[in-house]
Amino acid sequence: MSHQSVEEIKASAIQWIKEAGELIKSHMKKPYEVDTKQDRKDLVTEVDQKTEQFFIDKILTQYPDHQVLGEEGMGDEVQSLNGVVWIIDPIDGTMNFVHQERFFAISIGIYFDGIGEIGLIYDVMDDVLYEGVRGEGAFKNGKQLNPIDPDKHLEDALIGLNNSWAIPNRKLNEEKIHDLVRKVKGTRSYGSAALEFAFIAEGIIDAYITMRLAPWDIAAGMIIVNEVGGITTRVDGTDVNMLTGNTVICANKAIHHELLDFIETK
Repeated sequence: MSHQSVEEIKASAIQWIKEAGELIKSHMKKPYEVDTKQDRKDLVTEVDQKTEQFFIDKILTQYPDHQVLGEEGMGDEVQSLNGVVWIIDPIDGTMNFVHQERFFAISIGIYFDGIGEIGLIYDVMDDVLYEGVRGEGAFKNGKQLNPIDPDKHLEDALIGLNNSWAIPNRKLNEEKIHDLVRKVKGTRSYGSAALEFAFIAEGIIDAYITMRLAPWDIAAGMIIVNEVGGITTRVDGTDVNMLTGNTVICANKAIHHELLDFIETK
């Protein structure tokens, strides 16, 4: 894929992500349907679905040979990452969207033959766009982000950690998780995986760990974090799979290495 093609696709994606943000905000002013997927905590709204369909219509009209993998399943049944694949979460943080009307984002990762080339995370309510292009750096509203501190270690780190880690867990060594919480400077939970990745890239937090994320949760964030020197793997240190669910550790390399010692699966 040529540099010109990457820039042209990125320009289209940025235009559409801003238009989608306005679409979402317009729907917030009137009643909309809220439903559940796997359980009562896994929300989906008609706004999620309409936003995903908006992207599908735009992408396939302009790029009919591209594939779309979206959270709400309205795109293609993607079996491989051959060619150009857009991996989209129309509203990452639907619980926040419904209950708080903030702290949610649109996430778009664009992969060329399995390689993440373009990552966009748009904080709709704050009108903040994080972007990354492989080999060209990461940016927040057009201003380049600095590399994350490669020497920071756990005792000085804020880590993203949701409340599921505080309850008995059949998959993890709980004592080690408690030791981790005691060791770090603090923990935070924002309710949007995409924004947690963006905040690592910006330096607001230093790491993020979770036991279950789908490709659309991480597709954009991985690209952006890579551009500031971060690393993303499964909790056993292996590569993530962009076609399945994953456990995830994202951080600078020093913290990443330390976290692997604390995340001990049963």
